[in-house]
Amino acid sequence: MNRTRFLFGLAAVLAGIATLQFVLAFVYSPALLGVALPFGAAAYLVWYQASGRLRERVERGRAGQYRDRGTEAGGFGAGPRESFSGRRGGFGDREAGGGRRRRTRGAAGPRTDAGPTAAEAYRTLGLDADADEEAVREAYRERVKSVHPDREGGDEEAFKRVNDAYERLRE
Repeated sequence: MNRTRFLFGLAAVLAGIATLQFVLAFVYSPALLGVALPFGAAAYLVWYQASGRLRERVERGRAGQYRDRGTEAGGFGAGPRESFSGRRGGFGDREAGGGRRRRTRGAAGPRTDAGPTAAEAYRTLGLDADADEEAVREAYRERVKSVHPDREGGDEEAFKRVNDAYERLRE
């Protein structure tokens, strides 16, 4: 069955009920107008949908503006930010035989990202190269508090450098 024909039929039935209620309201009791109005409104809305005018209005109105934005930044479904480099050790990595793996400090291996070296990371956090994990964590927390962009005098670039340094030393 054609959906549009069904909706037009439903709108006709609702309009008929609304008309009957409206006539009965004048003949018997004005209180029946309270019942006739919702039926009339429902008939109009169903007809508006079935005729395609609702879709046209949505496409012309605000909803259409969001769809035509193209490659503008922001909004729902806009994709990752330029600064996003991807997660390390997410669920997808487990299928490839991994998950999150910790490297011991000083372990040899090729670097896959362009972050700071271990020496640069220690300098950024203000630590000696022989600092343990607890000292790294404490230094990170102190540094990140002082350079956080939401604080007065905070610096977004310094905040990113501190985060990158901490990530490097956690590997």
